[in-house]
Amino acid sequence: MNKVFLIGNLTRDPEMVSTSSGKWACKFSLAVNRAFANANGDRECDFFDIVVWGNLAENCGKYLEKGKKAGIIGRLQTRTYQTERGENRKVTEIVADEVEFLSPRDQAAAEPKPQQAKKKSGKPLIESEPVEGYDLPF
Repeated sequence: MNKVFLIGNLTRDPEMVSTSSGKWACKFSLAVNRAFANANGDRECDFFDIVVWGNLAENCGKYLEKGKKAGIIGRLQTRTYQTERGENRKVTEIVADEVEFLSPRDQAAAEPKPQQAKKKSGKPLIESEPVEGYDLPF
């Protein structure tokens, strides 16, 4: 079984590329925090290269950007290629089947606005006027 689950932050803006057949791919890197601290007490993170294909790639290119949090479900893939100089290279990357956008679209929408809870009648649940004639337990 080859299954990878990651949650982390993008380290750079996504890069959109198109194959010669016109299929879209989106490439980006994800920084994932480790669950433990090193000997100095510092939390380290790992960096993973992610590749997304097709319609999902187009959405990633539109809505993701550096610093945004994303969840990835995919598979680990290793491939080799030859550089223009004739050198052989080996690359290990995550091919994402699912991408969940975990950061809000904009920070203004993410900040909760204080609102007073109301009944269906539109009156506040807690009245601001003092209640007389009752012994309060506190």
